[in-house]
Amino acid sequence: MQAARTIPVLKNPEPFSLALKNSLMAVLFFALLLPAAAQQYDILIKGGHLIDPKNKIDEVMDIAIKGEAVALVQHEIAVDLAAQVIDASGLYVCPGLVDIHTHNFYGLDPYGQYSNGYNSIHPDGFTLPYGVTTVVDTGGAGWRNFRQFKEQVIDRVQTRVLAMLNIVGHGMKGSPYEQNLNDMDPKMTALVARQFPDDIVGIKVAHYSGHQWEQIDRLVEAGERANIPVMVDFGGANPPLSLETLFMEKLRPGDIYTHIFGGGGFGREAIVDKGGNLRPFVKAAQERGIVYDVGHGGSSFAFKHAIPAMEQGLKPDVISTDSHMSSIMSGMKNMNNVMSKFLNMGMNLQEVITASTWKPAQVIQRTEFGHLSPGVKADIAVLNVLEGDFGFTEKTGEGKMKGKYKLENELTIKAGRVVWDLNGLTAPLWNE
Repeated sequence: MQAARTIPVLKNPEPFSLALKNSLMAVLFFALLLPAAAQQYDILIKGGHLIDPKNKIDEVMDIAIKGEAVALVQHEIAVDLAAQVIDASGLYVCPGLVDIHTHNFYGLDPYGQYSNGYNSIHPDGFTLPYGVTTVVDTGGAGWRNFRQFKEQVIDRVQTRVLAMLNIVGHGMKGSPYEQNLNDMDPKMTALVARQFPDDIVGIKVAHYSGHQWEQIDRLVEAGERANIPVMVDFGGANPPLSLETLFMEKLRPGDIYTHIFGGGGFGREAIVDKGGNLRPFVKAAQERGIVYDVGHGGSSFAFKHAIPAMEQGLKPDVISTDSHMSSIMSGMKNMNNVMSKFLNMGMNLQEVITASTWKPAQVIQRTEFGHLSPGVKADIAVLNVLEGDFGFTEKTGEGKMKGKYKLENELTIKAGRVVWDLNGLTAPLWNE
């Protein structure tokens, strides 16, 4: 499929003229001579095209930062008011990206898998370079080992790491742990979730194999006890359990179904049938409030499901990576790459950014993130939309789609501090 033919995408805003750039340099020179009191802001992002879905901003705007917070957003802010000016002309500026499906409970337990094991990743190297400032570890820790996860990872990294507790007390340690119904304790899971409300934003079940619904019932009970959403990685059964029953009877509005474009093989239904037709209840479930999360992963995304579903009018609510050791080395790669796939499959840039910022923040009930209102933490991504001949894969060596557009993150600011600068937007020339 030549997806690029249907992609609505904004043209890059016009760069500053040479005269304006020279004027800016002159003003910056004289700004250095001003007393520090005249500089009201620490950082000024100048001339970028701001996309802030919550505040319905989609135009060139300046953003001033003071300390850790956004101080001012308006069309023109004088450069002499800021200690540092970043020229973002020709680029897109948006809130720091929010990835609600990751695996970051890394550790040295050779049998831990995603729970203090080798399959999980240290987040900072796979978040901040791609504009991601907030992630949610989905199910790595359960109530038994959440405190270890918090002390070992959450409290030690630059990325803001939140968590969905696994309904399994031992977390995502693989079989036989994740098949143990006796370790799925709604009361204890909810108790720990309420004990750490700043860190825990949901509850997850994953990889359970069997025809029971008890794992889902216990999951939802825990979510109700803690008043937070739940996320389902549907596991497997032969024949598969009914997606319609899960969506229309078991889950509540606001609960999350991840790997929306996966399934279709042994053990799990896909949202399209073998002919590529969207199952009739899928749109109704989304309208009911079931949240559809991409959760790309290493083998949980297929073009044969995603492209027909989107052609029939279904778009994901949330774009996420399901990042772990194998997915970052395969077709998923990183958040920008996943976003680029959807930019080439029919979502416009505003929709892609909404599904990567404000919508996931709403889903996890953390609406202090995902937007750039004055007063909030200054978490910011500066993105470039490249045009060319690009290839995107499902997995390494499988399922290639060609596309015209690719997102690349130029700059990341986390709580008012520059933490990633791809091409030296914030750096002076070495010989000046």
